[in-house]
Amino acid sequence: MFKNTFTVLLASLSFLVADVYEGYMLYSTGGGGASNTSYYKDWNGNTVNSWSHSNGPASMPYLLPSAEGGVENSLLYYPGRSSNPSMETGGVGGIVVIYNWDGDVLYTYNIDSNEHNHHHDIAVLPNGNFIVISWERLYSSEWQALGRTSVNNNLNQMWGTAFFEIEPTLDGRTESIDNFDAVVWEWHITDHIVQDVDASLDNYGVIADHPELFDVNCGTVGSNGGPGGQTNADWMHVNAIDYNADLDQIVFSSRHQGEVFIIDHSTTTEEAASHSGGDSGMGGDFLYRWGGPGNYERGNNADNILSSQHGVNWIPQGYPGAGNLILFNNEHSGNNAAALEIETPLQADGSYELNGDDPYGPDTWTWIYDVNISSAMQSGAFRLPNGNTIITEAQHARIKEVTSSGQIVYEYEYPSNNVMIARASKYAPEFFDSAYMLGDVNGDEAIDILDVVQTVNMVLGSATPSPAADMNEDGIVNVLDVIQLINIILGNNR
Repeated sequence: MFKNTFTVLLASLSFLVADVYEGYMLYSTGGGGASNTSYYKDWNGNTVNSWSHSNGPASMPYLLPSAEGGVENSLLYYPGRSSNPSMETGGVGGIVVIYNWDGDVLYTYNIDSNEHNHHHDIAVLPNGNFIVISWERLYSSEWQALGRTSVNNNLNQMWGTAFFEIEPTLDGRTESIDNFDAVVWEWHITDHIVQDVDASLDNYGVIADHPELFDVNCGTVGSNGGPGGQTNADWMHVNAIDYNADLDQIVFSSRHQGEVFIIDHSTTTEEAASHSGGDSGMGGDFLYRWGGPGNYERGNNADNILSSQHGVNWIPQGYPGAGNLILFNNEHSGNNAAALEIETPLQADGSYELNGDDPYGPDTWTWIYDVNISSAMQSGAFRLPNGNTIITEAQHARIKEVTSSGQIVYEYEYPSNNVMIARASKYAPEFFDSAYMLGDVNGDEAIDILDVVQTVNMVLGSATPSPAADMNEDGIVNVLDVIQLINIILGNNR
């Protein structure tokens, strides 16, 4: 009797002590026995709000604050599973739905076609746009033209990776990848390929000399089992994406290749398909990669650190470890997982240090929490303002909050079998107070020449316009806003 009672208590809420971060938790449930619901809960486990969905989750939801401030004016972005996805494997999605606080559907985006299928995660940008991860179908003639020598699946196909940035309308309409009018930026892995088997192709080169490119013959292509158990042709299995507004960069995680990558988002679509342009001058090539130096022949399998990892994201400014990456390494030691914090070799100009023929550093992680469980699917970790880390064990629908020393201060497990919680995040109470300060374009809580530079870049089209740069609030970022911002800095207009 006592054992059963204790189990029930653990399945609700335990270990709540003074060290827990008093923020608001957001997550979605799906799978056997669970309704398709997103929950927003306080630090005591009380449900503040919830959203019901007609489709199960593909990953985690996100809340975007509004200019008006207040959580009741925020928008929920929900990546979900379409009813009949064109591709079947773990993490399949197909739709992104935007809701208001009351649960009204403001926008639906379908990316579920014969050639493309959204899966797993999305990245929500400060301006309200969102970036989707998509499979991109390559038939035999296409992957052979890239220099791929073979695939090992019954489909004789190769599903590459593409990112599409979508500008939603928020007027209740439904749009599709078949209508590219909503797509304002895109990136494709096939534009950033190297191979060393066919010298007649333009992408021929020495793999170790091109860490900015991916070896097209690296890794297997799909399986007849794989995540989800279906026959598939999944090459990269990108499972998480995050956007850094300060750097205008994107980080993403490839489970099958055991690496995380960073690319430049300041590019145009044309530059993103090339090897030049953008703030980096490197177009859409990799600015940084970590976890599998053997993939670019600057190490071997013994040097690879990541295995089946998920959930990579930057630690926000003002948080302990700010600017570092944090992720969930699903097969860190055998079948046991761990949350890892990585300090990247970021330089002042937004590039990443790479010495000679060495792989990208660091050699090891800055912080680790040994989860000591097996979690074959999704999962993730997020740093909190007080230095704690919230960790989700997706397969067990379990959420933990741990201190920097590894002490568990909060634990929750969804009280049903066969339920998945992909990842949970926590929002600071003041997160929704105000979305931005007018004139603080780079979000550093100061109005100075750096904001002018960023606004000029927006006017020139090299950066995405943001509401904070619209000084006269006419809905357009142009030279008039630059002038007004300069006058404020000079003290001529207050």
